[in-house]
Amino acid sequence: MTIRITAPTAPEETSSGRRLAWQACDPDGSPLGHACLHLFTKHGQRHLAELDIEVQPAARRRQAGSLLLDAAVAAARQDGRSSVVTQAETGSPGAAFLTARGFRAALALTYARLPLATADHPALTALARTPHAGYELAAWDGTVPDELADTFVASRRAMDDMPMGAVDYGTVVWDLDRVRAAAAAVAARGDVLHTVAAVDRSDGSIAGFTELVVPAGGTGDAQHYGTAVLPEHRGRGLARWMKAASIVQARERHPRLGGLLTDTADNNPHMRRVNDELGYLPTHTAHEYQLAL
Repeated sequence: MTIRITAPTAPEETSSGRRLAWQACDPDGSPLGHACLHLFTKHGQRHLAELDIEVQPAARRRQAGSLLLDAAVAAARQDGRSSVVTQAETGSPGAAFLTARGFRAALALTYARLPLATADHPALTALARTPHAGYELAAWDGTVPDELADTFVASRRAMDDMPMGAVDYGTVVWDLDRVRAAAAAVAARGDVLHTVAAVDRSDGSIAGFTELVVPAGGTGDAQHYGTAVLPEHRGRGLARWMKAASIVQARERHPRLGGLLTDTADNNPHMRRVNDELGYLPTHTAHEYQLAL
């Protein structure tokens, strides 16, 4: 039976690039799978494309995945990209498919969940309330307040040395426009971006931050987006402090949340230890895969 691949959709503009999409269908139009390609356009990542490809289980081994992948890779090459990255769960059919098609595993990730019903809330509250000499906590929803905007943008360099294994994600350059665009994208979905930051009392600058996205309606699981501390402020327990405060605030403000989700690179033992100490339980592992074009 012949599988039909739709032409790529008109590019969807995002805050960081363009998105193209394809669909694989049976001759009668029944969908079998889809692929989405994100072409980064920000300085430092214009060599890169990110791929999301899914095929229905019943349609596997019928060439739908291969046809979708060929279409997306061809589009990435035509756009001048030199690298495509994607992700698959360890041991999954997707992982075997990517390996067979020339992708290499470049980064291992551990996913974990904190079930709020069984979390040690007294211990988390005590940790969140423990003073840290020379620092105080600040928190906000959505876009960073104007009075903290400049120092928050500057603090994003705390992510520059985040362990990324062998994945070539290029250089992510953060400015105020990008920070505001990211917050606006979350708000447009109806979700809430909640940020907790550690502020250096000596000059009012942000030393580190942790971000949590709460789904619309405050039910289900919230997702941690990033936790980082500037190099000159590390070793003082700020990541654990901020994340504990984020957990406590999320539970108090959104009592119907089921849990909090996070993922950490396996070569980032410090953050994995923080998550373990706060009660996060591993759920599965995955790999970032990369294809050189």
